[in-house]
Amino acid sequence: MFNRLRRLRINSHLRNMIQENHLQIENFVYPLFIKFGENIRKEILSMPDVFQLSIDEAIRECGELLNLDIKSIIIFGIPETKDSVGSDSVCDSGIVARAVREIKKVYPEIFIITDLCFCEYTDHGHCGILTHEHNNIITVDNDLTLELSIQQALVQARAGSDMIAPSGMMDGIVETLRNGLDKNGFYNLPIMSYSTKFASGYYGPFRDVAESTPTFGDRKSYQMNPANRREAISESLIDAQQGADILMVKPALAYLDIVRDIRERTTQPIAVYNVSGEYSMLKMAGKLGLIDYERVLLETMISFKRAGADIIISYHAKEIAKILKK
Repeated sequence: MFNRLRRLRINSHLRNMIQENHLQIENFVYPLFIKFGENIRKEILSMPDVFQLSIDEAIRECGELLNLDIKSIIIFGIPETKDSVGSDSVCDSGIVARAVREIKKVYPEIFIITDLCFCEYTDHGHCGILTHEHNNIITVDNDLTLELSIQQALVQARAGSDMIAPSGMMDGIVETLRNGLDKNGFYNLPIMSYSTKFASGYYGPFRDVAESTPTFGDRKSYQMNPANRREAISESLIDAQQGADILMVKPALAYLDIVRDIRERTTQPIAVYNVSGEYSMLKMAGKLGLIDYERVLLETMISFKRAGADIIISYHAKEIAKILKK
């Protein structure tokens, strides 16, 4: 028995035939960070090869993505001005709504996912509307944030978003969005919930590119405790019950056990977000010659599939596409 298995591994053709998990470029979603202006293509120091883009540059980027057979993007907006309630995000002339409309005019075939949150749009950098101070603690007002979230979702839906992705981790967000979208005729607009999103240190570089660092405090009151496995599973299953079409675990690499746990408990499609800290560490290690970069990159991506992910949101998507085309 052991000799036969060894021979199977030695024969490269047969080895490939019996490979259990495969990477396909259709599984990948590429993030875009879009801001007002023209001819803006600003590379982020902490995230090599990742840029803040004006809408015209984002359209050019979409053309490059399509040439690589990457047909899915997720958009994050960087507004000109911020305020306490994230007004740009609930405005039909806001950066995300404008970007979706302009991209769809040129590339109607591209699948646009719109991130739904408030951290990029508020002057305090938190993922919702703040309550008044109580016992020297300022917290996010969950219910008020839900009210504004449906306004944001409708702005994105009217602009032409193909899928809404609420990332703020407010209680009841999926049910609120599903009901609000349905009442306004968007019955078939899917929701990809950031259903298990941890309060993680891996998000650091993202806050540079999205300009979303909190001005005070942290997000531990509404994001998941990294130590909690049972609660993490429960969060995703609750979102599935409320109507989420796709569940997400974020970050990916340090939480593959959670991906597997959720995979074994639901038939819902699962996404992982290969976040900025994971991306930057790999890029820096490759730059310093500490690893065989391409080999480790592919090994990392296949680990997401092996754990049970169907969709991979990754800043590496263009690199993966080029490797798969070889």
